[in-house]
Amino acid sequence: VMANPPFSLDGWGAEDVIKDRFNRFGRGIPPKSKGDLAFIQHMVETLNGQGKAGVVVPHGVLFRGGKEGQIRESLVRDDLLEAVIGLPTNLFHGTGIPAALLIFNKQKKHDPARARKVLLIDANLEYDDGRNRNFLSAGGIARVVQAYKRFEDEEKFAQLVSFEALEQN
Repeated sequence: VMANPPFSLDGWGAEDVIKDRFNRFGRGIPPKSKGDLAFIQHMVETLNGQGKAGVVVPHGVLFRGGKEGQIRESLVRDDLLEAVIGLPTNLFHGTGIPAALLIFNKQKKHDPARARKVLLIDANLEYDDGRNRNFLSAGGIARVVQAYKRFEDEEKFAQLVSFEALEQN
């Protein structure tokens, strides 16, 4: 799955998921005013056992507390979040805010090199200026892909973070 759901959708249907017969929201129901984690939970819970999902989200998804923090913590604790790729500002029509790409992987916990770790990639500077918006540069895309495949630290670009470090911070 690769998705770019509406950022922080207000009125996304929180009242309807209470009776969700597919149990996609067992990690919690996000606030009515921010649907980001509803979309994420739907995608993650409907992946098959080998599935992966990449979801573009606003940076707030990484930091907001309350119910969203609990859902995010559950996704990390269940070893589903594989990578967080910080993207440059002004990539998307209609908003100049920075975004991130979250990569979820149902098989990650079975790979000793990736289990209980999350790769953080800072691709904030990997863009070309455009007329009305920025674009990820070809070199930047290649650099992100290589860092993701290597799944190791790269000075000032990628950091492999253990669960223990995530808990402390």
